[in-house]
Amino acid sequence: MFSNKFFSALNITNNKELLSFSKITKIPVQKLRMYNDEGILPFESDLKIILDELGINDFEFKLKLGILDNEIINTLTNYATEINNLIKKDKNSGTTKQFKKIKPVFSTQYGQLFQEDCLSLMRNLPSNSVDLIFADPPFNLNKLYESKINDKLTKNDYLQWTEKWILECIRLLKEGGAFFIWNLPIWNTHISSILNKYLNFRHWIAVDIKNQLPIPNKLYPSHYSLLYYTKGNKPNTFNQERLPLEICKKCGSDIKDYGGYKNKLNINGLTLSDVWKDISPVRHSKYKTRESNQLPVNLLERIISISTNENDVIFDPFGGSGTTYIVSEILKRNWIGSEIGPVDSIVKRFNDLEFHKEQIQEIQDKKNVLFTEEMRKLRVKKGLWLPENFK
Repeated sequence: MFSNKFFSALNITNNKELLSFSKITKIPVQKLRMYNDEGILPFESDLKIILDELGINDFEFKLKLGILDNEIINTLTNYATEINNLIKKDKNSGTTKQFKKIKPVFSTQYGQLFQEDCLSLMRNLPSNSVDLIFADPPFNLNKLYESKINDKLTKNDYLQWTEKWILECIRLLKEGGAFFIWNLPIWNTHISSILNKYLNFRHWIAVDIKNQLPIPNKLYPSHYSLLYYTKGNKPNTFNQERLPLEICKKCGSDIKDYGGYKNKLNINGLTLSDVWKDISPVRHSKYKTRESNQLPVNLLERIISISTNENDVIFDPFGGSGTTYIVSEILKRNWIGSEIGPVDSIVKRFNDLEFHKEQIQEIQDKKNVLFTEEMRKLRVKKGLWLPENFK
């Protein structure tokens, strides 16, 4: 806790010093901890007290915290040469990193799986070599993972680690390639600030969550965040997808009233929006292959189908249950994956590839049509309109 930048700037290294600083400044300990844990600039009145106590100005204090607003960035830009000369010696003092030769622990017709920390693997991969990167990193919620990783870092440590693997991913991505990151909204707000410096924003996709418990004193958290960026303005591949019309599963009637626009609806379905309501968590034992969270097959089928073509290269740095690799294999995409923990459950899924092929075929049969065959039969039975009624 005391390694965070805020306490470091205040020269606080233990609880005794924290209590002493609180007593001197009359800023409650709880509030000082909040500034430290959240990594935010103290509120105006507290900031003035802190600056007076430290004997520095707000410019220096912001630099110590790593909070760079546009005014500071402009100042640093104007003195870029002087700053570079000042720190050049420190930058050149480090030794050259030696990378080890890494071999896959599992290979298929299209892919290679490495049981390795993702940063170690990525440093061994060539730049501009990947068409799509999908990343589902740990959410830092103190969950128990099979890999035994530390999933409860400080906010500062988690974001520093996040920036490291993101920058490596950006290096690997081809120009025109796509980068999707699956995370909680709170983390993706920070991740987007990293990506905005290097890539082009396409979409913030809200993926609806089913059956989640409400949190007291907060709005009901009802979506995961899926960031979609590209390396350059124009993606190399974007395959438009469409969804069937929403109808009542029991009576077959329209859920939304399209009024006089029914004859103008595209017979291939409705354009996919940036709010996805049809992605459900994997809970049924028939589909679930590990204790911790597992990504749904239809999520990866959609991402991969939209942003790649056959024989493109896909990289997923956080293998988890291996859903990215399974879908890539079935859709005939080349894939590279890393998983720092056990990989037995991933390899086992490849022994049941036919089951997953059936899953994906079922998913694909229900897209790019205005009505599925099942929906058509129900609407014919109920005497409801179909596209051919308007010809």
